[in-house]
Amino acid sequence: MITAVDTSVLLDVFLPDDSFGPRSAEWLRTAYDAGAIVVCDIVYAELAPAFPDREALDDALRQINATSSPIDVSIAWDAGRRWLKYRRAGGPRTRIITDFLIGAHATATAESFLTRDRGFYRNHFPELAGRMPAGGKERRPTDRAPL
Repeated sequence: MITAVDTSVLLDVFLPDDSFGPRSAEWLRTAYDAGAIVVCDIVYAELAPAFPDREALDDALRQINATSSPIDVSIAWDAGRRWLKYRRAGGPRTRIITDFLIGAHATATAESFLTRDRGFYRNHFPELAGRMPAGGKERRPTDRAPL
């Protein structure tokens, strides 16, 4: 099974976060036991500021056996269309297209998706609802870990 992972779950473990870290680490262990862990290009970019250099980030990802999975134009198209629908429905600009790219990538490439922002992804990527683990505290978008 392939599991895509959102930035917040990885930051919970890498920084570490006392509130969310233990649950996120448990999710990652379960994902590792079940198969492959992937991060898309956007997640990689969002992780970069938390590390002193690229080697440190790559080492951290290797420690959890995560590999990079690129976003292709089909995924980008899906993300753009969903973002447009969101904006036309009155969605505020606080949600930027990167969140939609992460969701579209998970939808296209993974059987499981780990995120702290389950409400957003359930609403805008309903096909991911059954792919996300239940339980644990949900992080609102404004609760992102400081870098």
